[in-house]
Amino acid sequence: MTPPPSQKDRLKAILGGSTGNLVEWYDWYAYSAFTLYFAPHFFPSEDRTAQLLSAAGIFAVGFLMRPIGAWLMGIYADSRGRKSGLTLSVLLMCAGSLLIAVTPGYETIGVAAPLLLVLARLMQGLSIGGEYGASATYLSEMAGRNRRGFFSSFQYVTLIAGQLVAICVLLVLQAVLTTAQLDAWGWRIPFFIGGLLAVIVFWLRRGLAETQSFVVARAAHAPKSGFIELMARHPRETLTVMLLTAGGTIAFYAYSIYMQKFLVNTSGLSRVLASQINAVTLFLFMLLQPLAGALSDRIGRKPLMIGFGTLGMICTYPIFATLAVTKDPIVAGLLVMAGLVIVTGYTSINAVVKAELFPAHIRALGVALPYALANTLFGGTAEFVALGLKQAGLESAFYIYVTVMIGISLIVYIRMKDTARHSLILED
Repeated sequence: MTPPPSQKDRLKAILGGSTGNLVEWYDWYAYSAFTLYFAPHFFPSEDRTAQLLSAAGIFAVGFLMRPIGAWLMGIYADSRGRKSGLTLSVLLMCAGSLLIAVTPGYETIGVAAPLLLVLARLMQGLSIGGEYGASATYLSEMAGRNRRGFFSSFQYVTLIAGQLVAICVLLVLQAVLTTAQLDAWGWRIPFFIGGLLAVIVFWLRRGLAETQSFVVARAAHAPKSGFIELMARHPRETLTVMLLTAGGTIAFYAYSIYMQKFLVNTSGLSRVLASQINAVTLFLFMLLQPLAGALSDRIGRKPLMIGFGTLGMICTYPIFATLAVTKDPIVAGLLVMAGLVIVTGYTSINAVVKAELFPAHIRALGVALPYALANTLFGGTAEFVALGLKQAGLESAFYIYVTVMIGISLIVYIRMKDTARHSLILED
């Protein structure tokens, strides 16, 4: 058996894996950050909500590939190694970003434009579906036993950082380009940037060290990873991951991805102001993740999840209802930040909680597949549901929907064991 990695080696591997994760999520979120600018090119309409609804529909379609990516690359990461899974996922993301960057608009190639946009998002969905399981597993396995919550929280630090970088690119382009230039061609720039960064990350990930958990499981000739193995031997854990994810993912997407559109389309703030609020709150949200992860190493994972579920049920409706009528950007920023602080109880530790539920030979698949299914059903459709209800004149129903889903997850948090004290990673 190979000796466990030193703290220096652990830190190097975690930083290396996190850098790639950041670029992956930047590519994924660039679509959402620039939707307000590219939607008219692919979906000609005089109704802004209709354009956003069409773009959000394709955003949701991308999520349909996430379970497939989670299934295929989860098995791949369990059989070929976490490093191999991370390398393959970034190649797919690169291809999807470059396709969006070069696709002509509807006026040039007609219906082929939105069809190519769909194809690009399907490729990115396949990539990100495998990325989450591989990166969450890699970071959790590389972290030391006593600092697993802290180090694994960087999975969401880089996830948020990817989104934040996308927003910052938007802010820079808004500053250096005119609105007409950004509407016409400037929105393509972030997708070119994402494709080029993904190429760099591909070479970085080829040099990552493999985790000891995977090496030990392969040497022990553990059962092969696969859907039948997962459902036959770990059905309870699989359902637990789906249900604990449901409320957390819809809350995260409501307060981060959808919030930019909500502040423009409902609150009536300008696109630039909404982007600035989104950037500042996401930056502060990102800084909270390691703090909450470290706290979970001391008090356990369960108290943080129960805190999110309880406060989420109490505060979601009042936060959104107040945001809908406020015109003060400072008040809006504080309300968004309050929601993100609450969601931190889920985001900071969700990766390690899922990884701690499964043995090494099926961990990447166990983390990725049920998470991707829950994301497809609830996270990926959050914008689509919210905009659809708004268009139907029932916008407040979305606030109720988010609250109910958080409540369902809260029941799971209360009933499940604390994975910090019952971790299967400890047994590897």
